[in-house]
Amino acid sequence: MKLLKSIAILGLASVAGVVNAAESLTVYSYRQAFLIDPILEKFTQDTGIKVDVVFSKKGIAERIQREGQLSPADVVLTSDFSRLMELVEKDLVAPVSSDVINGNIPAQYRAPDNTWYALTQRVRNVYSSRDRLGKLDINYEDLAAPKYKGKICTRSGKHPYNAALVASMIAHHGEAEAKTWLQGVKDNLARKPQGNDRAQVKAVKEGLCDIAIGNSYYLGKMLADPKQVSWAESVFLNFPNQANRGSHVNVSGMVLAKHSKNKDNAIKLMEFLTSNVAQQAYAEVNYEYPVNPSVKPSKLVASWGEFKADALPIHKLAENHQAAIKLLDEVKFDL
Repeated sequence: MKLLKSIAILGLASVAGVVNAAESLTVYSYRQAFLIDPILEKFTQDTGIKVDVVFSKKGIAERIQREGQLSPADVVLTSDFSRLMELVEKDLVAPVSSDVINGNIPAQYRAPDNTWYALTQRVRNVYSSRDRLGKLDINYEDLAAPKYKGKICTRSGKHPYNAALVASMIAHHGEAEAKTWLQGVKDNLARKPQGNDRAQVKAVKEGLCDIAIGNSYYLGKMLADPKQVSWAESVFLNFPNQANRGSHVNVSGMVLAKHSKNKDNAIKLMEFLTSNVAQQAYAEVNYEYPVNPSVKPSKLVASWGEFKADALPIHKLAENHQAAIKLLDEVKFDL
């Protein structure tokens, strides 16, 4: 009798374990905790599904690859498009079928085969010195013009933000013309590529250069940091190519991990991340542009003015990603 009772108890414990496992999932995230944690807490509050998060600045694709079929990853959040493509190229993702997600995210910002989805937009802006250049009506193509020789600062060309910009130039102009442009930009650099986007704006403040290439949301981050406010106030934020195709937009995004053990819950989370609630959090906390068209940017971001975004489908950047890396190598951009 005791034996039967013990077996029954063990059976119930096993069932409970299955239920608990079913009401949880694991996220691998390049995105930082200050942004992601509050959003995931809201998801858990609304659904009862617990979310475990592994944060990392690099190496998530390699980690999932090593883990193979035993990987606990259900959803992967990336901070840029190149890392999305790395996951796709390494065959670490699974397609998602969700009318909710497709209804919230325009076709331009998701894979044609539903293997990845964008979550936020950030513009690759041109920052200009208020004192020495003023507000600019500028195209990305102009960055190679002789008049800007010795005036441009940027981070590494191979950083995902810049690699995506080069990929967009290839998509619009072809590899040969993009290479000529890239060489022209290199010739106009005031110093060897280094630092992050904010470091470029600091260099403008210090008079090392007059133009900095950087993402839009860093302006908000600098204005929120008392030590960096003077950097932000030393520049104008310019949206390139407004008279023609529009400004290049990079994206953060998400994928369903190929070996997810909790696909139903994972898709519920992915749907939540495209909702008005989550999209508004991205907009308010990190000064990014939502991809859900029903959600407006924050008041600060809106104060920077409206802009026309490049209508190039994001998947075109994927098609030219490897070609962009090749051109950066060929012109030795970072040397």
